[in-house]
Amino acid sequence: MMLIRMARPDDLDALVALARLADIGVTSLQADPAQLAERIERSQRTLRNELPRANQGYLFVLECSDTGQLVGTCSIESALGLHSPWYNYRVGKVIHASPSLNIYSSAETLFLSNDHTGSTEVCALFLHPDWRREHLGAMLSKCRFLFMAQHPERFANKVIAEMRGVADEQGRSPFWEALGRHFFTVEFAQADHLTGVGDKSVVAELMPKYPVYVDLLPAEARAVIGQVHEKTQPALAMLQEEGFRYQGYVDIFDAGPTVEAFLHEIRAVRHSRLWTVCEEKAAPSAHAQPWLLASTGLSDFRMTVKLLDAPHGVLPLDDDTAQMLGVREGDVLRAVPLHPPQDLSQILP
Repeated sequence: MMLIRMARPDDLDALVALARLADIGVTSLQADPAQLAERIERSQRTLRNELPRANQGYLFVLECSDTGQLVGTCSIESALGLHSPWYNYRVGKVIHASPSLNIYSSAETLFLSNDHTGSTEVCALFLHPDWRREHLGAMLSKCRFLFMAQHPERFANKVIAEMRGVADEQGRSPFWEALGRHFFTVEFAQADHLTGVGDKSVVAELMPKYPVYVDLLPAEARAVIGQVHEKTQPALAMLQEEGFRYQGYVDIFDAGPTVEAFLHEIRAVRHSRLWTVCEEKAAPSAHAQPWLLASTGLSDFRMTVKLLDAPHGVLPLDDDTAQMLGVREGDVLRAVPLHPPQDLSQILP
């Protein structure tokens, strides 16, 4: 069985090994042992309520409970930009018109923005290439929303996710080559690394403060604004299924889109509910669907995915799953279908 839990200090070596498999462009997961150790410690201190909101973050791991192998990770940053500025570009529009000359034109622009200051970010999603099967990617992505649903007071009203932008197999970003390189003379991979270790604001402060006219950029750069890397398409689709939408913000380095949603409107938050656990040894029917099942704790948060028939009043659970989640008959779990059901009566009281 597969289990999602909070990261612990003894997970460091496994997390470093996972990060080494990540491509250039996965900015929030760097194979830096010191940085990953700090992130684990920060997550532990967040759970102990030892940090201000500006520094809080949560680090989750996906574990094969049979072998103990870590095969994935994901994170939440509680509030962006409260310690150092958080930058992105807002895609805007400027109108140039002269009625006397009968001229009217519209120009797309990029404005350096801090509009997402204070927002919560879901980030650092990575699943081992050998384990990209069944429901594991969706399970890893959506565990964060059940955690947020149980502890909404810890998060902002708006949740965002920065999606990886277009780059070639060598890690060359057309957008960076056309714009960023002229103001910060390093390769995209180095700028990407600086972002991942927390120096994004240093790079951003060297970028132009005035609007950038998109028409002045090369066609190759214009074409990738707001587009995601092909390997990021599945992650974007999972967020869109939960209600995240592109609202015209892109990354300042690779122009990948930022998608966003209000916390209370995220599908897994809105439709999840608490169920009382009861013992059940019967096998699920042929009509059973995958459900996300999460404990209600904080530091002892645990989540798995399991095939279930639509619960009626109570949530049937076998002994092995109950033991893995740390619950027993009479306890409560937060649960929601992994994917939006066509029949909402399956989830509504």
